Amino acid sequence: MNNTKVVKFGGSSLADANQFKKVADIIHADKTRRFVVASAPGKRFADDIKITDMLYKCYDKASKGENFDDDFKAIEDRYNSIIDDLSLDLSLEEEFKNIKYLFAHSAGRDYAASRGEYLNSILLAKYLGFPFLDTVGLLYFNESGVFDLDRTISMLAPKLQQMENAVIPGFYGSMPNDTIKTFSRGGSDITGSIVASAVNAELYENWTDVSGFLICDPRIVNDPKPITTITYRELRELSYMGATVLHEDAIFPVRTMGIPINIRNTNLPEDPGTMILSQADDISKYTITGIAGKKGFCVINIEKDMMNSMLGFGRNVLRSLEKNNICFEHMPSGIDTLSVIVSKESIKGKEQAVMNEIISRTQPDHIDIEEDLALIAVVGRGMRKARGTAGRIFSALAHAKINVKMIDQGSSELNIIIGVSEDDFEEATKAIYNMFVLSQDEE
Repeated sequence: MNNTKVVKFGGSSLADANQFKKVADIIHADKTRRFVVASAPGKRFADDIKITDMLYKCYDKASKGENFDDDFKAIEDRYNSIIDDLSLDLSLEEEFKNIKYLFAHSAGRDYAASRGEYLNSILLAKYLGFPFLDTVGLLYFNESGVFDLDRTISMLAPKLQQMENAVIPGFYGSMPNDTIKTFSRGGSDITGSIVASAVNAELYENWTDVSGFLICDPRIVNDPKPITTITYRELRELSYMGATVLHEDAIFPVRTMGIPINIRNTNLPEDPGTMILSQADDISKYTITGIAGKKGFCVINIEKDMMNSMLGFGRNVLRSLEKNNICFEHMPSGIDTLSVIVSKESIKGKEQAVMNEIISRTQPDHIDIEEDLALIAVVGRGMRKARGTAGRIFSALAHAKINVKMIDQGSSELNIIIGVSEDDFEEATKAIYNMFVLSQDEE
């Protein structure tokens, strides 16, 4: 639909009546914001509890036959306080009664969790004066519980074409028998992307409590610079390495349609946020687009003379991992050396079995497992045209007296991944940020 924006609001954006007012102002400020995807109420303050977590706790008690009246009353109070503060002519008492009954009769944890979005969407629809559109029978999971995008679009698109506006609950769809099935946590991002794809929106706005992506984790670097424009491929690289502003799976439904995503801040709606595009010709003022990383890896080091001339050596190493149900993250190699990086969690308790299998298959001269490895990804489309990017990374880390244990550059030249000791993770991240961002600002 031309001139149609799909807008998704996260839990922090709909946590209380004051946030509802901000959301309404944003929607009414632009008539092209026609379809709204709502999350369940999030935290109102640091020590608060998200409605979804309250629902899980409540249902767990119900499923064990324990009394859950007080827990359910707390959920009712959260919604009723929003209704009262907004002076809405709305009662959810029948909904509460039905949900409580189904909790007591084992409706399932997916059903329980989905009620947060369901109730909040009814409430938001009333406040906006928009119709409420449930996703049961429209967002389709097959009998195996696998989401079916093509069938969903075929059912959802005609329905939305008949509507001028709608509020749609995020996070869930339904199985063929109409029982509720949820996406993974953060799944409202996915719902928003699906709706944007179904209406062929000109833009998918994802409203949250931050003004888009930052170049680096603000818990590591103080007040990092924002990312104004990022491509889907760059976002996937950063998401994989720990950047979590947007649910990773939310990229794919809109990516195939070429629909851009704009990450915006509900509390600072004047901020432009981050624009996510299929392609971006403009290059950031910095060589890099972002830095992300995480701890919790280990590396299997294998040495064998003339390894490079041995047919099937790498395949046998990977078969050893496959036999133990372990996926590898990276596999940098030299003429006589091969390193395989895996997550510590995946290999925990299997270390000796894996080593024995590799020894049996490859007869290495030496093999060991080195733990406590952290990976840092330096991502940026500008790196393709910039000379000496890897050299600058090494220089920054050498100046910070940090030893580089591994470096791996993809063939796309879109990212460089560096392995360092977990103890050096934060300082390494700061050193790279300072080299590519602060030093360029000072030039």
